[in-house]
Amino acid sequence: MSNPLIAGKAGETHLLLGNEAIVRGAVEAGVQFVSCYPGTPSSEVPDTFFRLSPEADYYFEYSTNEKVALEASAGAALGGARALCTMKHVGVNVAADPLMTLSYTGVPGALVLLSADDPGCHSSQNEQDNRYFARLGGLPVFEPASAQECKDMTRTAMALSDELDGPVLLRTTTRVNHLRGPVTLADAEKAPAPAGFQKDPSKYVPIPAFARPMHLRLLERMQRAMELAETSEYNTVTGSGTVGVVASGISRAYLSDALTLSGLGDKVKVLELGFTYPLPEQLVLSFMKGLTKVLVVEELEPLLENDLRVLVQTTGLDIEIFGKNTLPRYGEFTVGMVEDALRSVLGEAPAVRPVNPPEEGLPMRPPNLCAGCPHRASYLTTRKVFGDEAIYSSDIGCYTLGILPPLKSADLLVCMGSSISAGSGLSKATGQTVVAFLGDSTFFHSGMTGLANAVYNQHDILVVILDNKTTAMTGHQPHPGVEKSIMGDNESRVIIEDVVRGLGVTEIRKVNPLNQKKFTAAVEELKAKSGVRVLIAEEPCPLFARRAYGKKPQVTAYVTPEYDMSEGVMERVACPAFYQDDDCRLAVNELLCAGCMLCVQQSDNIKSKKKGDK
Repeated sequence: MSNPLIAGKAGETHLLLGNEAIVRGAVEAGVQFVSCYPGTPSSEVPDTFFRLSPEADYYFEYSTNEKVALEASAGAALGGARALCTMKHVGVNVAADPLMTLSYTGVPGALVLLSADDPGCHSSQNEQDNRYFARLGGLPVFEPASAQECKDMTRTAMALSDELDGPVLLRTTTRVNHLRGPVTLADAEKAPAPAGFQKDPSKYVPIPAFARPMHLRLLERMQRAMELAETSEYNTVTGSGTVGVVASGISRAYLSDALTLSGLGDKVKVLELGFTYPLPEQLVLSFMKGLTKVLVVEELEPLLENDLRVLVQTTGLDIEIFGKNTLPRYGEFTVGMVEDALRSVLGEAPAVRPVNPPEEGLPMRPPNLCAGCPHRASYLTTRKVFGDEAIYSSDIGCYTLGILPPLKSADLLVCMGSSISAGSGLSKATGQTVVAFLGDSTFFHSGMTGLANAVYNQHDILVVILDNKTTAMTGHQPHPGVEKSIMGDNESRVIIEDVVRGLGVTEIRKVNPLNQKKFTAAVEELKAKSGVRVLIAEEPCPLFARRAYGKKPQVTAYVTPEYDMSEGVMERVACPAFYQDDDCRLAVNELLCAGCMLCVQQSDNIKSKKKGDK
C-alpha cells in the first residue's frame, strides 16, 4: 500500500509530524530533486524522503555536507528542476557560501532551503537565529506554526521561488518540526521535466562586472516579495483594541494558547506573520493604526521587533514597542511566559499558577553512550594510554558523549569537522599532546580537509576516526563510507583508509576497539611516533548492526560471585547494562547487554555466556 505522503488525495486528512508535512508539501509542489545533510531537528524530513524514494518521482541524496547539499540542489534548480535542500540551523553556516551567491544569480527552476533552528539547544551547540541569513542574503522567509502550515508553506515557498527566480528560506524550529497535527492534503502537482541549463554568463557567472547588476536584480526581487507578503494568506489580523501583539513562527501558537487560557483575547489586536520576511510594511502600518502599545512575540533574536521600531521611528508614530524587554532573547518560550508578557503590557495583575516542585531524591540520568557502543572502548583505551595530560579534541556526533566521567575524552569542541584542525593548531601553538576524535560521517563531512591541512603543514597529532559504519547520532543515515544502509548494500563505497592514505598519511592503523589487547597495542605504537598518525577504530554501532546487518547479540556478560565491588568495573566502564541488585552486588541487565564483552576484558570475575543460558 502506497504511503499517503506520496499517494494521498486532495481532501484526505492525516495526522502528521511537522517534518512529514514538509515532505508532503514538497511532493504537492512537484519536487524533483532533494538533497540534505541530516541533523536534528530536520532529520525526519530527509529520512522520510529516503524511505519513500523507491516509489516516488523525485531524486534524493544524502550529501557529504551541507555546502555540497545546497550546491547539488542549486545545480538542479539552475537546470530548471524544483529542488529542496534540508539541514539544521548550524548546517546553514556551512552552506552560507553558495547561499549568498545563489541569491544573486537566482535559479530558473525553484529552490527552497529548509533551516531547522533549535531554540533551547535541545541537540545543538548553539541556538542561532537563521532569520539573520535571510536578511544577509536577501531571501524571503516562511515560518510555519502548525503541521498544516508546514505542508502549505513548503508548497507556497516552492511556488514563490519559481515566481521570483530566487531561493526561499523555510525556517522551522524544534517544536514545529516535532509537533503532530491534522493535515488536509491537496492534489500533488506534476512538474514539467527540467528544461535544462540555458547558458547566460551575465546571469550565472558572478564576476564583479556581472555581480553588480545581479545585486540590483536581487533588490528588485525582494521588493516584489514584499508586495506579495502584503496580501499573503499567512499574514492575518484579528481582534481589536489599543494594544497590539505581533507574533511570528511558533510564537503564534504560544500566543494563541496564552490568549485563550488568560481570557485576554478580547483586549488585544493581533497580527500573525507566517510570511515573515521581507516585512509587509503597509500591512503592519495599517495594523498599528490607533494602537498605543505593541508587544512583539518572537523566539531568539529581536529581528521583527527591530523592524517595527524602525518603521515606527521613520513614520513618526507614537507607539511604545515591547519585546525583549519583556521576553527572553534565549531559549524556547512557554505559554505562561507569553501570558506574563501580555499581562505586563496590558497592566493586568500577574497570573497565579500552582507551583509543582520537582520530586526530591530522583536519580540523575546524564546522557550516556549505548550499551555495546564501540566508542566507549576507544575512549577507555586511549585515555589509559595517554592519560589526563593529553588534550582530547572532540567533534560533533555520538562520541561527544565522551565528555563525561569516567571517559573524559572531550576537552574542546568548536564545530563539525573541527577536531583535527583545532587540535593541530593547539598542538602547534602549545606543544601539548593532542588526540583528535571524529566519526566516519564527520570525516567525510569536513574532516578530510583538516587532515590534508595537518599533513601539508606537518602537524603533530593523533587522529582517531571512530568508524561505526553509519551516521549514528541523527538516525543511522548513510554516508559515502558505509557498507550497508537500511535500503541495502552501498555499491559505491569510499574506503576511509584509502582516503587517509591518499591524503598523505603514512602511519595508519585499523583495529576493532572491542579487541582491547590489539587496540591498546595500536594506540601505544602510534603514541611513540610523531607527526600525523591515524587510528581507524572500526566496529559497527550495535543498534545499526541490528537494523542493517541483522546482527543480534549471541552472548551476554554475567558477574561471578567472586566479583568484589572494589574492582570498580561499573564506575570505570560506565555501561548502562550494569546495575546493582538488591544485595548491592554488581549485575548485568541481559536485555541491555549488547555482548560487546568490553567488561569481560576488564575483570577476571566478569564472564560471558550464551544468550538465554542460566
